[in-house]
Amino acid sequence: MFYWMLKTVVLGPVLRLLFRPWVEGEEHIPETGPAIFASNHLSFSDSIFLPLVAPRRVTFLAKSDYFTGAGLKGRLTAWFFKGVGQLPIDRSGGRASEAALSSGLKVLGRGELLGLYPEGTRSPDGRLYKGRTGVARMALEAGVPVIPVAMIDTDKAQPTGARVPKLVRVGVRVGQPLDFSRYEGMEGDRFVLRSITDEIMYALMELSGQEYVDMYATAMKDRIARQKKAKAKEVADAATPGRAVGELEDVLDAQGLDEQHPGPAGEDAPPHRRAS
Repeated sequence: MFYWMLKTVVLGPVLRLLFRPWVEGEEHIPETGPAIFASNHLSFSDSIFLPLVAPRRVTFLAKSDYFTGAGLKGRLTAWFFKGVGQLPIDRSGGRASEAALSSGLKVLGRGELLGLYPEGTRSPDGRLYKGRTGVARMALEAGVPVIPVAMIDTDKAQPTGARVPKLVRVGVRVGQPLDFSRYEGMEGDRFVLRSITDEIMYALMELSGQEYVDMYATAMKDRIARQKKAKAKEVADAATPGRAVGELEDVLDAQGLDEQHPGPAGEDAPPHRRAS
């Protein structure tokens, strides 16, 4: 009840007016029965705009931190995430993947739509990254189709780190459901899981038009973080007092060595080095 009130009365009308979201392929969303929405992940707002345009309720798995914050802000955050159909999961510890699988299967077992991001995290640069195999395992465990969904321009409406969104029109492109029933009973085969995941990511690449990168988004984020750290250190070192003086002394020392060893024959030695 709260979900539909937020979608149709409180939040939904405002978002539709400001961002004018468009949707293509809505006919691919089943009217009844469970299915997995496998979406690219460009922005925090992906989990808002996809449920907004879907005619049925969509539940996403979200880290439990969003639901356990302290104070007024924490309560408002928890209220918001519950309202937009987020389900808390504990992603800490070695049993995190099993907890996510169990929570997702419960949603699908109720005949509902489950939203997942195969990339595992938001794209750091707008490109599409290698998918995690959890979506494939869940699809085989539940025996449900996977519907690829491409979010369009949500990263422009709300770039990572931006507190105030920009009024940019966003879109949702829904692809044809992917049936993996031919792999029934093979959810323990990692090669099958990788094959299914790659097929899903290929469909997302075609729908979104994004460039595909054959590495995990988390690995790219780590690389970017290291580069930023190295650059910051370089800038800090350059600003260290006395550094420029030291570099100048190195240059003068090098010139002094050159003067001690004259160039081609015939050139006079420096005056202070001439023989008496």
